[in-house]
Amino acid sequence: MEKRDFSRIGRQVGVIGLGAWQLGADWGQVDDADALATLAAAVDAGVTFIDTADVYGDGRSEQLIGRFLRERPDAGLTVATKMGRRVAQEPAAYTLENFRSWNDRSRANLGVDTLDLVQLHCPPTPVFHSDAVFDALDTLVDEGRIAAYGVSVETCDEALAAIARPGVASVQIILNAFRHKPLDQVLPAAAAAGVGIIARVPLASGLLSGRYDEQTRFAENDHRTFNRRGEAFDVGETFSGVDFSVGLSAVQRLLPLVPPGVTMAQFALRWILDQPGVTVVIPGARSGEQARANAAAADLAPLPAASLATVDEVYTELIRPQVHHRW
Repeated sequence: MEKRDFSRIGRQVGVIGLGAWQLGADWGQVDDADALATLAAAVDAGVTFIDTADVYGDGRSEQLIGRFLRERPDAGLTVATKMGRRVAQEPAAYTLENFRSWNDRSRANLGVDTLDLVQLHCPPTPVFHSDAVFDALDTLVDEGRIAAYGVSVETCDEALAAIARPGVASVQIILNAFRHKPLDQVLPAAAAAGVGIIARVPLASGLLSGRYDEQTRFAENDHRTFNRRGEAFDVGETFSGVDFSVGLSAVQRLLPLVPPGVTMAQFALRWILDQPGVTVVIPGARSGEQARANAAAADLAPLPAASLATVDEVYTELIRPQVHHRW
């Protein structure tokens, strides 16, 4: 698999990673055996970057990854986790004392002394402007608890504020064929600063897989059922904030662009990889088959200019009015 420089953590990572939210919770049930098989399939397909969080299944995702690390100690993985969503979302909770406590839990779950990369997990906007918060993160690096830190953001303004911080190694942001705003300023600013870009929600919660229609129903414990209006967390995390029906219409416009032998999901992942400044994209998977198919997108040739132009047209006509001004 193609690798790209993750400059501020001093590593290279495969361009297709694995998002491990599905292995923890909120996407329907995935048992331990299937989760471990998914991790193995991803790594065997060339994945070297796995993204998780301390709240995915209340630590279950981290624990499963920790078990996998013990079983495959020579896999050469970079594991990124996230912290901050286990408490009320108030800036006052973002303290060094809490950071140490959250880090200790994640280190225990993952079975490591030093966490490769820890990201603030979409914190309240004022956190991005707090010198004390970033001083505390620097302290965690000095103490050897973490090797590097980054942020996961909801908005482009938050991303730009983080990129301006000299110690920030990465910004994780929603970027896909239904979310173009980061292309305008965030990706160029990150590239200029040497900050890695982790593209999350790359398939718009599965909308861009091309497998859904108006009759599709999701499990009750799937966020695509319970968070369509932002009832549990930011609605932008579910279908990228796009109305389900509108998203289905947009996918129908994109399907004719997909080459023979390529899936809609692979086309959507390749679109992200073709955007200058992207370091790694982290599609989720609930099976080995999905993980292997996602990884195969890295082998596709860059999309032709005509296809990129059509994606832009569909975004402008159908999607931009719903999302561009919000995030």
